Amino acid sequence: MLSVGQLKTHHSFSVEFVISRCFAGFSRETSLRLCRRARRGRNKKQGARRSNNSASQPSVMLSRLIVVSVNSLKGCGPIGAGLVHASRSLHTSPQSLAPLPPLPEKGGKVRHGIFPEELFQLLYPKTGVTGPYMLGTGLILYMLSKEIYVINHETFAAASIGTAIIYGVKKFGPTVANLADKINEEKVAKAQEVKDVAISSLTQAIDDEKKEQWRVEGRSMLFDAKRNNVAMLLETNYRERLHMVTNEVKRRLDYQIALQNLHHRLEQEHMINWVEKNVISSITPQQEKESIAKCITDLKVLAKATQARAAA
Repeated sequence: MLSVGQLKTHHSFSVEFVISRCFAGFSRETSLRLCRRARRGRNKKQGARRSNNSASQPSVMLSRLIVVSVNSLKGCGPIGAGLVHASRSLHTSPQSLAPLPPLPEKGGKVRHGIFPEELFQLLYPKTGVTGPYMLGTGLILYMLSKEIYVINHETFAAASIGTAIIYGVKKFGPTVANLADKINEEKVAKAQEVKDVAISSLTQAIDDEKKEQWRVEGRSMLFDAKRNNVAMLLETNYRERLHMVTNEVKRRLDYQIALQNLHHRLEQEHMINWVEKNVISSITPQQEKESIAKCITDLKVLAKATQARAAA
């Protein structure tokens, strides 16, 4: 017979065995092999173990049944996804760097608070609508008839605790769910607010960067404008100096023309004076008298003609 300490040690070992096997990612064949080995040992020592291990046998077999159920439900719904993700995170192999799919905000549909809807949908094509219930009932009856699970005082304690848990969930579940949803909404609102602030700040930073780039482009245009202004100033100074040179040359040319005109005028005056002087010097006194007399005669004739014209 096993002592109380051995039973506790065996029970704790079975719990650790279940936890380690659930998160180690055993295959279905390994779990079935463990169940067959346990069943062969149970058949060999059926009499002794029925009498001595009435408290430890149900927990061990139930733990192995949990292993089988977990491995069979790995491909079903959010429970299987969570178990596979946990086994991958605790596995010693290097984790893949591929992006993980986003976690759903709400869990999948379940029946009776524990059985996933995917399990029923999986069994419907093979067993019909009532097949899952008949399978569960047959499994329970099989476990009870084969004494895989023995009803004892722990069963009633588990039923009482389960009833209390179900009552608490039904009674306070909606309130707690609303409170949790409210807290989650507040967290999401805060996160969204932080996200919006970050987006606005990044948008403002992008606008500022675009403005700075535009200013840099304008700076090059400003340099071009300054360069053009300098070129225009140089051109203006060149044209001013050219105009000044032109005026100075024109003034000098005008001076030369005026000088030449003065020379010509002085030459003409000198020539006239010289000719007049020579003419005057060549006239004799007799010619002067005759010329004066002739002038007087001409004046008298002109006077008479003027008087006759006036009288007529």
